[in-house]
Amino acid sequence: MIKILIADDQEMIRSSLELVLSCEEDLDVKGVAQNGVEVLEFLEKQPVDVILMDIRMPIMDGVLCTRKVKERWSDTKVIILTTFDDDDFVFSALQYGASGYLLKAGDLDTLHEAIQTVHSGGAMINPGIARKVVDLFSRVKNTPIIEVDEQNVNKISDVEWEVIQQIGKGLSNKEIAETLFLSEGTVRNYLSRILGKLGLRDRTQVAIWAVEHGFMRKL
Repeated sequence: MIKILIADDQEMIRSSLELVLSCEEDLDVKGVAQNGVEVLEFLEKQPVDVILMDIRMPIMDGVLCTRKVKERWSDTKVIILTTFDDDDFVFSALQYGASGYLLKAGDLDTLHEAIQTVHSGGAMINPGIARKVVDLFSRVKNTPIIEVDEQNVNKISDVEWEVIQQIGKGLSNKEIAETLFLSEGTVRNYLSRILGKLGLRDRTQVAIWAVEHGFMRKL
């Protein structure tokens, strides 16, 4: 069972999501929160696997809360849910470690798939937002979002570059293993080495860095 926390300042949305997601056999909604502060207080008492996080909430918004969650509970995945596709929100939420970014207007099947994907180690971004992110990356090359030491980039092996490329496509460890004919454990080991060499926090930062710097075309 995937343990879920729903964070949204609108009671109707909280209640609706809790109702529909509770009907899924593989999901277990552990609680709801109205703002980022309540999210952190909840996690102090009970860990969850995935947080569905509204971006615009009072007291503490979803961007700041995502940063604080990833700092203290690095294994907890965050999916940003929003009616907005503001550029700053997209960049900040992903930079701080969000694994998914979906518009609230999306259907339940897409949300369910996103939860499963990020829980298994993948990333999922609304296609419209993803296109915008790539377009913006191409226009802000002089001000990179994710930077790493160039000397460390040269230490990346050929197989690690293949793993980076698949991460950039949003594939989970299992999907990467099937694509590259490796075991899932081997993929996890490669990812750990990649993060160590580049000094990055998680696979989402790897994906952003790979797309932003054009390394998706390396192979």
